Amino acid sequence: MRAIAFTGNSNSGKTTLIEKLALYLRENAPYKRIAIIKHDPKDKAQLDTQGKDSARFFESGADVVILGNTQTTLRFHKALSIESIKTQFSSYDYLFVEGLKELPLPRICVARDFFDTRFLPFIQAIAIDSSIKKESLASYKLQILDLDNPLAILEWINTFIKDIE
Repeated sequence: MRAIAFTGNSNSGKTTLIEKLALYLRENAPYKRIAIIKHDPKDKAQLDTQGKDSARFFESGADVVILGNTQTTLRFHKALSIESIKTQFSSYDYLFVEGLKELPLPRICVARDFFDTRFLPFIQAIAIDSSIKKESLASYKLQILDLDNPLAILEWINTFIKDIE
């Protein structure tokens, strides 16, 4: 399984990027299994609400876990036993994680309008749109990805992120 986390400031485009990656895989590689874990540190997630992160992720075809401070919600496209939940992710092809900087996973920072340098110690790449000039990030010596090109980001993931067991 290729596991990668996405980090960035609020409203930077993390959810949209993960959704686009999952939709691309569903349409172009329907045999691939995708799971998404979303961190909800303030327990604000509105489950099954049209247009909200958890609903968008589930509608993309991915199985979804929402991790909050006071609750964890698992939403799968099939019924699961407790035993299967324990090992559910090991057979997936992709695991996309939004947030959870404590997890020791390769990480892409999603940035719009400005790059927050506090993410530097945790990231391997930066995904930006045209609101940030590539040249302004050159000194960081990180891979710069086009936020508006999810296929290129998926290709980067497939090339540079090793499978984990």
